[in-house]
Amino acid sequence: MKIYDLSQPLNERSSFWPYYPPFEVKYIKRKAEHGVNAQYIMTSNHMGTHLDAPRHFVTAGKTIDELPLEWLCGPGVIVDLRDEMDELAVYTPQMIEKRVDVKRGDILLLHTGWHTYADFGATPDEERYYHYHPGAHPDMVPWFLEKQIHVWGVDCVSTDHPMNLPIGRFLGKGAHGHCDRVRAKAEKKFGAAAMKQLFPDEAYQLTHNALFPKDCIHIENLGGQIDAPELQNKRLIVGCFPWKFKGGEAAFSRVVAFVGEWKI
Repeated sequence: MKIYDLSQPLNERSSFWPYYPPFEVKYIKRKAEHGVNAQYIMTSNHMGTHLDAPRHFVTAGKTIDELPLEWLCGPGVIVDLRDEMDELAVYTPQMIEKRVDVKRGDILLLHTGWHTYADFGATPDEERYYHYHPGAHPDMVPWFLEKQIHVWGVDCVSTDHPMNLPIGRFLGKGAHGHCDRVRAKAEKKFGAAAMKQLFPDEAYQLTHNALFPKDCIHIENLGGQIDAPELQNKRLIVGCFPWKFKGGEAAFSRVVAFVGEWKI
């Protein structure tokens, strides 16, 4: 069996969700002085490869330590959508189903190619990664529920489209104007009429608000070896391994794909 790491690196260089606190790390002991190296970190949960638990959007929702283990490791697929993804693209159930057979209860990982723009990607571009990434079409919500999927993930900063996030609605309004630039590009891409259908006011943070109450959660910021040719549009075993964070609304995770037979 071969194991593939689908996680992004994380350290103090990593960019973070706008207006969230950054990742901070420092040595509190050093080998020369104390005989041991030890570090202290302070960070939000929502950077790097991480799993959101229902508690992130549901007051009494499951926390990280309450997630059933069978949700976190099992049969799944990696879907290569790169040929249809560009700035502000939307992915649909039809795009997925024409590439691979998704079974009920699968762990579903979407490969858009956007991880290449992350801090440690091949062509890092922080604004492109955060402001113009692909996102879910509204049709994804009923499709996930029909497929009884508990965990899915994407190699973007969010599963939601920028026009359903602060970056496309209000971030920088009256200051840096980020949202105005994102909206202008989206209107040019989709047209004003289509914008109202794709991104209505009630669809704000759609995949979070509509799916988390149904125990359908997601991984954000996938990367690592997700480009490996042998993983594309294939059924395999997927594992998402967060730390057992009691009460956690999210947690950093190591996400891996297992291919082949386990040989001892």
